[in-house]
Amino acid sequence: MKFRTSSVGLFIVFLLTLFLLCFRWLPLTVAQQQPSRPHILYIMSDDQGWKDVGFHGSDIKTPNLDRLAQSGARLEQYYAHPMCTPSRAALMTGRYPYRYGLQTLVIPSAGKYGLATDEWLLPQALKEVGYKTAIVGKWHLGHADRKYWPRQRGFDYQYGPLLGEIDYFTHMAHGKIDWYRNNELVSEEGYVTTLLGQEAVKLIGEHDSKTPLFLYLAFTAPHAPYQVPPEYLDQYKNITDPNRRAYAAMITAMDDQIGQVLAALDKRGMRNTFIFFQSDNGGPRSAKVTGESDTSGGTIPADNGPFRDGKASLYEGGTRVVALANWRGHIQPGSVINQSSHIVDMYPTLTSLAGVSSEKSKPLDGLNIWPALSGGKTSKRNEIVYNVEPFRAALRQGDWKLVWQVTLPPRVELFNLAHDPSEKTNLADNKPDIVSKMKQHIEVLSHDAVFPPLFLKEAIGAVKSGLLTSVSTPDEAEAIENQP
Repeated sequence: MKFRTSSVGLFIVFLLTLFLLCFRWLPLTVAQQQPSRPHILYIMSDDQGWKDVGFHGSDIKTPNLDRLAQSGARLEQYYAHPMCTPSRAALMTGRYPYRYGLQTLVIPSAGKYGLATDEWLLPQALKEVGYKTAIVGKWHLGHADRKYWPRQRGFDYQYGPLLGEIDYFTHMAHGKIDWYRNNELVSEEGYVTTLLGQEAVKLIGEHDSKTPLFLYLAFTAPHAPYQVPPEYLDQYKNITDPNRRAYAAMITAMDDQIGQVLAALDKRGMRNTFIFFQSDNGGPRSAKVTGESDTSGGTIPADNGPFRDGKASLYEGGTRVVALANWRGHIQPGSVINQSSHIVDMYPTLTSLAGVSSEKSKPLDGLNIWPALSGGKTSKRNEIVYNVEPFRAALRQGDWKLVWQVTLPPRVELFNLAHDPSEKTNLADNKPDIVSKMKQHIEVLSHDAVFPPLFLKEAIGAVKSGLLTSVSTPDEAEAIENQP
């Protein structure tokens, strides 16, 4: 009888032990399924064509980006805005730029406006939960007033240019140096792309790896002017066109610096890093939109592959951009995300991974796409707002895309992107109900838009001050005589 009692007691102890072990391991199993708070490296190129990476079949050498794509995920229906300032604003806010007036063109060098200071930006949100925040590279969200500068908008550290375009060797725009470190003007020698890479490496090397880091590495390459050191040009002697040769070399120079930054992360033991790479918009296909440099004398070198048009256009070539995500142990190597996503989605995705509350931000347009990145789950995004401007707009719902030019002569185009990603066949006349529904939705969206956009508001003011406050008359007889 004692033996049987002892056996029962042992059996009860075994069950209790098993129960406690299961109870103990259950939350740990769940925790293993939830990624720990990562460092974040967000890399942005400037005016890079969709096809201009090795993993999209280009002859341009990008071995480091190719490795990130092979060991991570390619996002093949990822969208940005058609120009630089709107895309960067969308990343920082998680909100479409039409909501705060930055939807049209870019902030010009003489522009006095910037990203609205009542927007709660990504670095501000990440700082709330202990992230060290740094921008190394291009800002282009306001420069005329210090209230718009990165250090005033949530970045602990800043290095690089504030404007949209500078000379790669002199660091100048219109005769003025545009090169800063923590709000202080810096005069130093070096090629911009190399300096940015070296600064990122230095920052990582000095960073306390126990503190989460958000590093926004915003290269100016391969934006015009097309300039690059000779050692990179020499790698493309087979390309005879001078602009394409320099452009290709600029991308390879950028890729080399990305490789150095990745090596610095490994050396510092910061392997728990979420890495995202994208271009800010499609590559330009017209000299009118390459920037403030005059490129009209040569070819425009960017290649957007099968997609129509390029930078500044609402067609796919201007808005569907090269993008990849990589996070060792959390993203399936070699995966391809063929669901539509948008740059506004990165704000809620990153803040979710960091454990940030959304209480301080305005209502977001972005959606958390981490489930799609990590496990191939279906994204909740069924709509892409390409832009809403006073004179044009574009919208995607499912596979249908509407491009609407409002100014005279008006034009409406409807494409089925599943069957026609190159946007060759306009189906607007065949699908009037779809056109009507999508136009109505755009009109609803326009009620929340800031009109006129800040660029037009400032441009109109400048024109008025010039045209309405002075008189233009011929000066004396010589001027009259010289008139045509």
